[in-house]
Amino acid sequence: IKMARFLRCMSSNSTRMYRDFLTGPTVRIGCSSGFWGDTAASAPQLVGHGGIDFLVADYLSEITMSLLATTRQKFPHMGYTPDFLQNCMKPLLKEIKSKGIRVVANAGGVNPIACSEALASLAHEQGVELNIATVTGDDLMDQLHAIYGMSLTYDDGASPMCSTVQSMNAYLGAFPIAKALDHGADVVVTGRCVDSALTLGPLIHKFGWTERDLDQLAAGSLAGHLVECGAQVTGGIFTDWNKIRGWDNIGFPIIECDNSGQFIVTKPMESGGQVSIGTVSEQLVYEIGDPSAYLLPDVTCDFTNVYLEEVQEDVILVKGARGKSAPQQYKVTATCADGYRALAVCPVLGPNAAQKAQKTAEAILKRTRNMFKLLQLGDYSQTHVQILGTESSYGHHAQSSIHSREVVLWLGVRHKQKAALEVFAREIAPAGTGMAPGLTGLVGGRPKVSPVLQLHSFSYPRKELSINIFMNGKLIEKFTSEAATIINVQNLETVVSQPASAEPVRGDFEYRVEELAYLRSGDKGDTVNIGVVARNAKALPYLREQLTTDAVRDYFGHLLETNSTVKRYELPGIGAMNFVITNALGGGGVSSLRCDPQGKAYGQMLADYRLRGLPNIEL
Repeated sequence: IKMARFLRCMSSNSTRMYRDFLTGPTVRIGCSSGFWGDTAASAPQLVGHGGIDFLVADYLSEITMSLLATTRQKFPHMGYTPDFLQNCMKPLLKEIKSKGIRVVANAGGVNPIACSEALASLAHEQGVELNIATVTGDDLMDQLHAIYGMSLTYDDGASPMCSTVQSMNAYLGAFPIAKALDHGADVVVTGRCVDSALTLGPLIHKFGWTERDLDQLAAGSLAGHLVECGAQVTGGIFTDWNKIRGWDNIGFPIIECDNSGQFIVTKPMESGGQVSIGTVSEQLVYEIGDPSAYLLPDVTCDFTNVYLEEVQEDVILVKGARGKSAPQQYKVTATCADGYRALAVCPVLGPNAAQKAQKTAEAILKRTRNMFKLLQLGDYSQTHVQILGTESSYGHHAQSSIHSREVVLWLGVRHKQKAALEVFAREIAPAGTGMAPGLTGLVGGRPKVSPVLQLHSFSYPRKELSINIFMNGKLIEKFTSEAATIINVQNLETVVSQPASAEPVRGDFEYRVEELAYLRSGDKGDTVNIGVVARNAKALPYLREQLTTDAVRDYFGHLLETNSTVKRYELPGIGAMNFVITNALGGGGVSSLRCDPQGKAYGQMLADYRLRGLPNIEL
């Protein structure tokens, strides 16, 4: 019965299932990928059962761009994400075409032209006619020398980028994507753009929004932000993970939006996972920095007073995003070669396993350093020893015993010379016969030596960027952004509602943060964001009172640098806070040797923080 009702509703291209909550014609968009390597089960689910108008797929992150840049150096015809072709388009191309679904993906990576050419060949093989648009202009490597001579503003006061730049890409916006769709593209392939632009582009195209429709652009950007990480908004990595059913068939996200920018978040019927206030709130606070000034190429978003309402099971209505004028500059991220890295991961079992692992690591480092002296290779530039299973990530908050009988040795090293790490890689296996008993193997085999690509982000004048749109290999438009001309548009001041200043009621109860809040964390380079969302209004005053910036810095002090900073931002609309901690990930991304280089565990570690002196809070 549910499926029959669903299919009847999907037969209409107007207000469909949600006519009680949305107004006028709507657009329905599903996201099948949150990163390069996401499940191949998502696109068939959305295409077959999502009733979607657009399929979008996000493959890129700062780490992914680094990896693709390295790949293109070795194989000039590559540099894009092959998963898009093999897992998404190849098996579904005919169905996508027959249903009139249009596709937008940033699968082009550092070589979007090659990605489009490969897709055209695939379509030709299957006898499917496709208009394939390609958006270029994000790659700034041909302007490298000019950029070296410019006075640039670097993120977080970072030092100017080095002379060993491997890739340099601007984060483009949604309007070039919309233009490509206006020209009749069935598929739009981009290189680097902001993740949310993949969703905002189709909305601009369908509703005719302009650069002056700031609130709609902010709402569309929020819709894109919520779905850009795939299943993270439908129950994936949710704080209450034990309450989520159907991980094996987890539903991938769908948004349905009307012309006002109001939209719902849902998932295909009969799929696993969950769409709830909690799952959507967690994704809303994910990696947003300052929620009152979330900078994107098309609009500056204010998410502080966004409101969520559960209107049906697995259907959340989202409204309240506000927009301000777009920034006058694009964000650019460059990757710079900075030596090499290798990682050895070895299980160790038996009595005193942690001590065995530690002594083994120290011996391997001492032996290889002696070899380096003989070979005149110099010392390591960085080493990192971690014994997984002893809660070493928790520092002085660790609860487990160092007498664990089962641990994993995590030994990461960096060096300026590749030859030195090739020596290191050969010296791990001998520990299995010449050092401590109980070392059972090498996870993944002999360590692989790989380049370290350091990220440097800076702002680049919008007027200096040349964006081109190609259709089936031919240039059809040189895109010019109008955002730079909107300087006289009246901006809205951000008004953050402050909680009541009355003294919270005291009591004798103690709670872990996880009992009172949802948590999610993630990275931006070497900066970590931790979102904390109160489960109900009664809990929020106590979370605000005790989770201060000083308390958070002290709790994570063992992981931070002396120059690390902690800021806290408020989102009163959903009863949330977002903590932004700089210099928190050992360099972050591929330059970090830690087991959590992207800060995914920070929220989970904060879950055990104790709040004391509270009354009984009914949840």
